[in-house]
Amino acid sequence: MEGEINKFIEVWISVFVCLSCCYAISQIVSKGLIRLLCILPILCVFLFLPLYIHSIHLGSISAFFISWLANFKLLLFAFGQGPVCSDPSISLGRFVSVGCFPIKIQQKTPPQPFIQIPSDTPNQIDSSPPIMSHLNDHNKENPISNKSEDSHVFPIKHAVMGVLLAIMIHVYDYSKHIHPKVILLLYCFHIYFLLEIILAVAAALARALLRVELEPQFNEPYFTTSLQDFWGRRWNLMVTNILRTIVYNPTRHAATSVIGRKWAPLPAILTTFLVSGLMHELVFYCMGRLRPTWEVTWFFILHGGCLMVEIVLKKFFSSRWRLPWLISGPLTVGFVIVTSFWLFFPQFLRFKADERAFQEYAALSEFWKNVTRRILQVFLR
Repeated sequence: MEGEINKFIEVWISVFVCLSCCYAISQIVSKGLIRLLCILPILCVFLFLPLYIHSIHLGSISAFFISWLANFKLLLFAFGQGPVCSDPSISLGRFVSVGCFPIKIQQKTPPQPFIQIPSDTPNQIDSSPPIMSHLNDHNKENPISNKSEDSHVFPIKHAVMGVLLAIMIHVYDYSKHIHPKVILLLYCFHIYFLLEIILAVAAALARALLRVELEPQFNEPYFTTSLQDFWGRRWNLMVTNILRTIVYNPTRHAATSVIGRKWAPLPAILTTFLVSGLMHELVFYCMGRLRPTWEVTWFFILHGGCLMVEIVLKKFFSSRWRLPWLISGPLTVGFVIVTSFWLFFPQFLRFKADERAFQEYAALSEFWKNVTRRILQVFLR
């Protein structure tokens, strides 16, 4: 485990150096194709850099942060867009932090109004990003209050998640006596809790180092009211915002000139989910080093297709009829879980993610015991 941690540190030192080079490039090369060509070697390095790590946890985290988010942010950066370009006077430290971590600095601007499929234009599908948009009639569709949480709530919330995650890890010791479907259900919560904790730690580090407030990455996905609500405003919001800028908006713009503004959002939705699926396949490859079966991609294509149907149905029925939250919420969560059981989570079993994870937990525990022992030996001399 110590060797993998050393590799992890080496990879991230390389990332910081590469992003520092990008920052220097931004000072001398204006946005556009020339800047893109200048950072192209760095994009290629970021694509393959996580393959240097074989740990399933450290490798997946690095693939998500570096090969996906950092590369997408750099593509936006090449054309003067994205979070690293949000502040023209951004410092090197902030540039590097925002460039490699899944965080986005909140802008000090009034909140934008929620976007809804307009009821006064029946012949037009909403031209704003459906998978990324907020629903205007939020209080009617979602009876759960979305008030901002107090800063003291988040540590308690994530501490509880950490305890539950530790309990689940111990439960896995008895997996031979538990039904496989129950194990898959535990995987759902395991991944959600793990992502919440990892992203919260990344955000906390950036807040401590940069003294900025950060947008939350999740917004109580268990209170979702629809697929549009789940993917657009509750699940992994940093990825949502980047996909909207780098995939959805250009695709919708291109489709508008071909099929018109009315239907342009639909192929943009499907394309966005396709790209998301392919990037997930990349992360899975870094975790398991097995040839993709493309089931994860089909998972996202399925959700993109269902979301397209949902958008069209909302256009025709939302002003006259709407499912109550007590029905639409469980239906949405159930659909996400069932399709995850079918197409998403079997990939973890394919490369024995559970067995490798337990081995890493044991190795990490032993590693920290050794570190603690060495520290005590130094102070007790």
